[in-house]
Amino acid sequence: MHEYQIQAIGVIHSPYKEKFGTPRQSGLISVQSKIELFSPYNQIEAFKEIEGFSHIWVNFIFHQALGSQWKPQVRPPRLGGNKKVGVFASRSPFRPNNLGQSVVRLVGIEQKPKSLTVVIEGGDLIDGTPIVDIKPYIPYVDSIPNASGGFADKSPEAKLQVSFSTEAKQQLAAIADHQEFKQFLEQVLSLDPRPAYKNSGDTQEYGLNLGDYNIRWKVSELRIQVMSILPISV
Repeated sequence: MHEYQIQAIGVIHSPYKEKFGTPRQSGLISVQSKIELFSPYNQIEAFKEIEGFSHIWVNFIFHQALGSQWKPQVRPPRLGGNKKVGVFASRSPFRPNNLGQSVVRLVGIEQKPKSLTVVIEGGDLIDGTPIVDIKPYIPYVDSIPNASGGFADKSPEAKLQVSFSTEAKQQLAAIADHQEFKQFLEQVLSLDPRPAYKNSGDTQEYGLNLGDYNIRWKVSELRIQVMSILPISV
């Protein structure tokens, strides 16, 4: 068996602090993240001409799945978690080599005397994910209009309406850029981050960490109510 070594070139800083609540695909939520490049890859020369591309491919390691045994079949959330497909017919993190890729919008490059950061939008990566490569997205070859998407042929639509309790509204108002954070939170929750097997009879209270805040929320039929928005304790 052939073995190869892959070295991380950087790490992502995103508002998604855990798997729960992180979008299941890129491009679903328009929030910015930053890729911090490690030395010696943090050279501006390595990114010459990249500003001509609106989007880039980001290759990464599913670091939270490292050490997990891969299986030939998985249960994609898109199929409700009730049907198995081949691992190579899915984007499951539990793969033989735990490698993933996402296409994201390139916002820009931030350069400082001893650092270089790639700002992106629409990422689906957990904070701290190791980045192993960056490539330009080339429309004429990477976009195939008549391609078939199998069981994931259409983009998932927002399933749930989001409302806020009186307490949550007060807590939200105290956040700097609260309108922007509110929009971000609504996008995340409307896509229903719960496990795929949950149904409309679910009465459990959920919590997830987004950015610097812990969000508590409950589901009632097709509506989510945010109960509280509190700073994460350090």
